[in-house]
Amino acid sequence: MQEDVEKKGISNSEIDEVMNMKHPEKWRDTEDPYSLPYKNFSLLEVIGYPHAGNDVFQVKGIYNQQEVEAYIKVARQLGADIENEINTISAINCKLAPSIIDYDEEKKHFCVSLAKQGDRLSTIVGDNFNYVSLDYLYEYGQTLAKLHETGGTFPEVKDRRFFHIPEKQYFSELNIEFVYEYLISNQPQIINKCFCHGDFHYANILWQEKHISAILDFELSGWGNKEFDIAWALILRPGQKFMNTDKEILLFRDGYLSVGNCNWDYVKYYMVLIYSYFYRIGKEDAAYQSYIKDVFINYCKK
Repeated sequence: MQEDVEKKGISNSEIDEVMNMKHPEKWRDTEDPYSLPYKNFSLLEVIGYPHAGNDVFQVKGIYNQQEVEAYIKVARQLGADIENEINTISAINCKLAPSIIDYDEEKKHFCVSLAKQGDRLSTIVGDNFNYVSLDYLYEYGQTLAKLHETGGTFPEVKDRRFFHIPEKQYFSELNIEFVYEYLISNQPQIINKCFCHGDFHYANILWQEKHISAILDFELSGWGNKEFDIAWALILRPGQKFMNTDKEILLFRDGYLSVGNCNWDYVKYYMVLIYSYFYRIGKEDAAYQSYIKDVFINYCKK
């Protein structure tokens, strides 16, 4: 590391300061980011360890002879697809996507991207007592519709368990057999294909001055099911304080329809399918399970 920094013209005193710097505490064991084979980037300091499925490091370093803030992502999850993220961001030419500045030769192990400015909507709205979220959701839906209009040739999205209806026994164990009957009886007749982000939800969207400033995490992107991609964006995650009212969901829908089109019945179907998994995932949160149960009743029994 020291040799790399010296090549960038950093003084000895600055090197000593970096080498003796106290690092923030990790929330789990990770790969050593200083050991990665960088080509264009020199790591100076780790300033944070964001919670993520893969190993992610918030860092400062040298790129093009300037100090920059960046994020290093190292493959950890079994389904991690760093190569797909690198190739997708290069192909779509989206100003909201991160700029990737370094990666390993095979594009499979790690990548470095310049930090984008902004905050997650969860941070901005807090407890959302006054429904501050309503100022954001129209653009939220509109931005997804614009992303869905991306032209080009892309690989099919990777298969995920959320795409499939669980076995009947799964629903019986949760005492929601009526959800299984709905899913079996109302399967969409066609799949409307487009470029899909694959993981478009609040944790992967940054905002600045009430406008989206960044779209992150393109690992799961590809040619896929438009209505499923919309449904995934609308799912209430455990602990989330917005997107839990009809007014918010419809505002997102109106924003989407201002640019694109979709089959809203299909969107609701895929929301039920996804929630059939989240119902078990959130089983320790009675209020969250109750919310999902209400969605099941409202969507499945009409």
